[in-house]
Amino acid sequence: MLKFIHAADFHLDSAFGALTARQAAARRRESRELAFRLANYVNSRGVELVLLAGDLFDSGSVFRETGEQLAEALGQMRAKVFVAPGNHDWVGPGSPWLTVDWPENVYIFRENRLTAVELPDWNLTIHGAAFTAPEQASGFLTGFAAPADGRVHIGLLHGEVDGAEARYDPIRKEEIAASGLHYLALGHIHKRAEPATFGETLCAWPGCPEGRGFDELGEKGFYEGVMDDGGKVSLTFVPFARRRYEILEVDVTGQSPRAAVEAALPADTAQHLYRILLTGETGEGGVDAAALREALADRFYALEIRDHTRMAEDIWARAEEDSLRGLFLRELRTKWSAAQTEEERETVTQAARFGLAALDHRDLN
Repeated sequence: MLKFIHAADFHLDSAFGALTARQAAARRRESRELAFRLANYVNSRGVELVLLAGDLFDSGSVFRETGEQLAEALGQMRAKVFVAPGNHDWVGPGSPWLTVDWPENVYIFRENRLTAVELPDWNLTIHGAAFTAPEQASGFLTGFAAPADGRVHIGLLHGEVDGAEARYDPIRKEEIAASGLHYLALGHIHKRAEPATFGETLCAWPGCPEGRGFDELGEKGFYEGVMDDGGKVSLTFVPFARRRYEILEVDVTGQSPRAAVEAALPADTAQHLYRILLTGETGEGGVDAAALREALADRFYALEIRDHTRMAEDIWARAEEDSLRGLFLRELRTKWSAAQTEEERETVTQAARFGLAALDHRDLN
């Protein structure tokens, strides 16, 4: 039995542009530590083979120390490590895959065609390829079939299956089925995909091991696998992210916004990054999102609060009053009913809130 892990899409040296400069720098440092944490995991679990399916760097021109730290971490692994560079960390002039001194246990595929490495001790052959430009219009797997030589065959590629555009190593399901591979380790898709079988080939994307924004939500990690002598693979997903991005929707109807949010929060949020969407009905004053964020910020690594609430219907009902207030609300209610988009309706709602606050001499922040 061969124990391996399959990971991808570290995107080291990402900008983390939505965070403060201090937090972004801290997140970049944490990202560099990811590979060292992974090395500790590999060694503690007796993992013998590490498959890294591309985009380990966020670009081909990362800080030199980032490449050197990754090389140091991979060199600490008591395992054979294979890397198939992707569209972000493609192999080219100045690439860390060419300029950094990589340890002996690390093999980097550097050609933009499938090549093979034989591992006779395991009766195993690994087939991989590298992006040598930001795009790879032709599929590496096109026309490929592993030899029927009694060996176990693994493919390691960065690419997408049946994608809308032929830009990032397009792979067709039929090609996977015809490949003769026992396992196809893929990168590029940041959301983990459940393992799928095409023909006799099992394939999977582990997703990224750390989220970088609110388009990469929830648990992130990698696959740990076991392969028997006949090439049969079983996979287990291992959550590994230090911090998670989460979006929480909270209905504040009939409650104070702070009480509603506090009631909805999970117990453990201090290490994570949250976007809280406030929905439901509120009074004339709406929600002071800035004050709410300030009150709750120390419970999170980073916090955004977005006000998607609407004014309660009984406030609009006062449009029938024979008063300046009623006239104001009637005009805005007509505009609200004629609005074509949610954004237009939100603009009218905000105008109503500010107008009513002015009429009542209230501070609406």
